[in-house]
Amino acid sequence: MTRAAPEPRKTLDPDRVAQWLARHPDFFVGREGLLQQLRIPHPEAHGTTSLLERLVHDLRSRAEQTEWRLEQLLESARHNETQYRRTRELVLALLEAENNDALGQALATQLSERFNTPSIALWCPASLTDEEPRPPQPPRHVLDDHAGQRLSALLDSRVSRCTRLTPTDWKRLLPHAPAPRTAGSCVLTRLTHGEPLGYLVLASHDPDHFRASMDTLFTEYVGDVVARLLVGLARHPHE
Repeated sequence: MTRAAPEPRKTLDPDRVAQWLARHPDFFVGREGLLQQLRIPHPEAHGTTSLLERLVHDLRSRAEQTEWRLEQLLESARHNETQYRRTRELVLALLEAENNDALGQALATQLSERFNTPSIALWCPASLTDEEPRPPQPPRHVLDDHAGQRLSALLDSRVSRCTRLTPTDWKRLLPHAPAPRTAGSCVLTRLTHGEPLGYLVLASHDPDHFRASMDTLFTEYVGDVVARLLVGLARHPHE
C-alpha cells in the first residue's frame, strides 16, 4: 500500500495577515503577553528589539522629521518676510525720486545695498529724454539701435532672462561700470507700459550670480514699477 505524500507546508501570506490585523485591531486585547514576546528587526542595528521599543523609535523619527519640516517652513517664512521688507524699501525709495536721473540712482543704490546687485543699467528711448534739460546720467542711457538690437538678441524673445555677459557686451550695455576680465552674468527685463520703454539690466562680475535656472519674477516686478515711474516723471516732472 502506497502512502500518500505529505502536503507541502502551508505559510500565511504576509499581506493577508496585515489586512486581517487591520480589520481586527482588538486582536491583542487579552493577549498582552504575546505583544511582549514579539521581536522585530532593529532599524539601526543588528538583531531585534521589542515592539514597544520599535514604536518609540518610529515615533521619535517622525517627530524629528516633523520638526525639520517645521524649521524649513519657518526659514522660508523668515526669508519671505526679509524679501518683502527689502522690496518695500526699494519701491518707497523709487517713489520718492524727483526725476528720472534720481530714479536711476535710487534704483542702483537700493539694488546694491539690499539685493547685492553691483551694477545696473537703465536703457530708455529718446522719447523719454528729449524734454529733459540735460542728457541722462548713469545708470540711465539713451537707447540706440546698436544697444537695442543686442539687448533684444540676449532676451531671445522673452520678457526677462538670466544669462552670461561677455566683457564686450558688458562694455556696451553697462558703459559706466568697470567690465570684468572674463564673463559676468546679468538678468535682463523688457520695460513696457502700454508700449516698449526700454530695458533694465542687472549685472555682476560673478558669472554664477545670475544663473539661467533662477526665477525672474522679482526683476519683472521691479521693471513694471520702474516703467510706470519713468512715464509719470517724464509727463509730470517735479519742479
